[in-house]
Amino acid sequence: MNWRGVSTIFVYEMKRFFRTLFQSLISPVISTTLYFVVFGSAIGGRITQIDGVSYGAFIVPGMIMLSLLTQSISNASFGIYFPRFSGTIYEYLSAPVSAMEMVMGFVGAAAAKSVLIGLVILATSTLFVSVSIMHPFWMMLFLVLTAVTFSLFGFIIGLWADGFEKLQIIPLLIVTPLTFLGGSFYSIRVLPPFWQQVSYFNPVVYLISGFRWAFYEVSDVSLYVSLGMTCVFMAVCLLAVGWIFRTGYRLKT
Repeated sequence: MNWRGVSTIFVYEMKRFFRTLFQSLISPVISTTLYFVVFGSAIGGRITQIDGVSYGAFIVPGMIMLSLLTQSISNASFGIYFPRFSGTIYEYLSAPVSAMEMVMGFVGAAAAKSVLIGLVILATSTLFVSVSIMHPFWMMLFLVLTAVTFSLFGFIIGLWADGFEKLQIIPLLIVTPLTFLGGSFYSIRVLPPFWQQVSYFNPVVYLISGFRWAFYEVSDVSLYVSLGMTCVFMAVCLLAVGWIFRTGYRLKT
C-alpha cells in the first residue's frame, strides 16, 4: 500500500477545502438556521412532538443527513472532475498509485469534509434546541459510513459527467428529493399505509432512520436493516468504481 500517495492526494484535497473554509462552513450554518426558522418555528408550532421527541430536536438528524448527502456528492464529484477537465488525471493514472489508493485519497478527503460539516451543523443545532445523543458510537458510525458511501457515489458522478451541468443533475433531481421524501422532517409512520410502503423503496429512509435512532432510539425501520442497507449501497458503489478503473470508462477518453 502506497500510503504516501494516498496521503498526498488526501492532503491536497483538504488544503483546497481549507482555502475556502469560511464559505464551506458558513453556508451550512445559515441553512441550518433557516431550516429551524421555517420548519422548527412555523411547522413546529403545530407539530409539538413526534414519538415523544420535540419536533425541533426530531428534525436535527434529518438536517444533518440532508447536508451530508449533498456535500459528500459535491465534494467527491468536483474533486475528481477537475483533474479530468484540466487533463491532470493522466498524471494520477501514470503515477505509482493504484486505483484503490487513488479512490482512498479522493473519497477519504470528500468524506472527511462532509463529516466536518455534519458536526458543524450538529453544533449549530444545539443553539436552537436541546439535542441528546443516546448512542454516540452509532451516531459516528452512520455519519462516517454515509459520508464514505455517498462520496463514492459522487466519485462515480464526477467520472461519468462530461460537463459541469451534469455534476448537478443527479444531486438536484434525484438525491435531494429522495432526502426530503425520506423522512428528514417527518416520520414515515404518519403517512397513509400505501405511501408508507412506497417509502420503503427509498434508500435514504434507511440512512435517516438509523441515524435518528442513534440520537433518540426512535426509528422507522430496524437499526440493523438500516446498517445493512447502507453497507449494500456502499458495496454497489465500490463495484461500480472498480468496473470504471478496470475498463477505463471516462478515464482514457
